[in-house]
Amino acid sequence: MATATRSLARAALRAGTRPAALAAPRMAFRQSGRRFYSSEPTKSSTSPWIWISALAVAGGAGGWYYLQNNSASAPAPKVFTPKFEDYQEVYNEIARRLDEKEDYDDGSYGPVLLRLAWHCSGTYDKETGTGGSNGATMRFSPEKDHGANAGLAAARDFLEPVKQKFPWISYSDLWILGGVAAIQEMMGPAIPYRPGRVDKDFTACTPDGRLPDGSKTQDHVRSIFYRMGFNDQEIVALLGGHAVGRCHTDRSGYDGPWTFSPTVLTNDFYNLLLNEKWQWKKWNGPKQYEDKKTQSLMMLPADYSLIQDKKFRPWVELYAKDSDAFFRDFSAVIVKLFELGVPFPEGTENQRWVFKTLNV
Repeated sequence: MATATRSLARAALRAGTRPAALAAPRMAFRQSGRRFYSSEPTKSSTSPWIWISALAVAGGAGGWYYLQNNSASAPAPKVFTPKFEDYQEVYNEIARRLDEKEDYDDGSYGPVLLRLAWHCSGTYDKETGTGGSNGATMRFSPEKDHGANAGLAAARDFLEPVKQKFPWISYSDLWILGGVAAIQEMMGPAIPYRPGRVDKDFTACTPDGRLPDGSKTQDHVRSIFYRMGFNDQEIVALLGGHAVGRCHTDRSGYDGPWTFSPTVLTNDFYNLLLNEKWQWKKWNGPKQYEDKKTQSLMMLPADYSLIQDKKFRPWVELYAKDSDAFFRDFSAVIVKLFELGVPFPEGTENQRWVFKTLNV
C-alpha cells in the first residue's frame, strides 16, 4: 500500500496534478502562495588506524589524514582536504539511496534522516555551550537510548555505508548532510551547508530531557526552544518540518502522519492545523488529535498549542497562506539549528555551500 501510494504521489508531483488525498507539488504551492537511531562505537584495536583516526578528528573539515601505503617504514601521513565537489559526492550518494526501500515507512528515508539531524542538533544549551550537532554523541549510550531518540537507529544505520565509502567525513558532518539532502530531495528549499564538525566520545553525551515532549503545550515548547536561542517565529517555522514523516507506536507511542504527503515538504502542516476540524483520538495510546473528516491524520498537543497561543498563531497563519515565506524562514532557521554550538573557524559565516539536487 505504501509503495502504491508513494508511486502515485511521485507521479502526481512530477505531472503537476493533485489527487484529492495528496498534497500539491512544490511549484503549485509556491505559485499560490516521521518524526522525532547509529552505528555502534568502533571496537578497540591496535591497528595504526587508531592514531590516524585521531588525526582525522583533530583535523575536522581542514583535512583527513591517511597512510600512503602499508610499508613498515612508518611513512608520513598524507592529508586530504575535501572540497565542495567531494561533499557533493556524499550528498549524491545519500540522495540516490533515499527511496531504495519502498516498504520503509512511506517509501523514503528522508523524514527519518531529517529527524536524526534535528535531534542531534536540538540538544544544544546556549548557557553551558553543550550539546548540538558537533560530536555525533548519539552513537553512544545513554544518549542513543533516550526516549526521544527511539527509532533513530534506522537513520544511523542507513548512513553507515555512506560513512564507510567516504571515511574522511565525520559522523557529525555526515548526519547533518543527511538532513540537508533529505529536505532538498523532498522538494523543500535549498539548505546552505557548512562543514567543520568533529566527532566526540561518550563523555560528551547530553542528559535526557533536552528535546521537545509532544504531549506538552506552549510553555514547554518555549522553554525547550528558548534554551537553544530561538524566538517565537523561529519555533513555528521549525515545527513546519512536521509536514513530513509520521509517528510510530513503537517509538514515540503516537501514531500517524501529520499530512497527506509525508515525503514531500510543503506548508500543509499549517494549512491542516488551521483549517481541519481536530478531535481527540479515541484509543489506548497517548493523547493525540485526529482530523474529524478522515481520521487518518494526527496532531500532537504541542502542535495544536501553536494555534491556541496568541503569539504563535499569527506565524501559523502567515506560513499557511505564504509557501514562499515558509520556505525562506524554514531554510534560515534549520541552518541555525544545524550549526548550534559548532566551533566553525572565524570568518566562515558566509562560506556555506548549496548542493545540486538529484530529484528534479
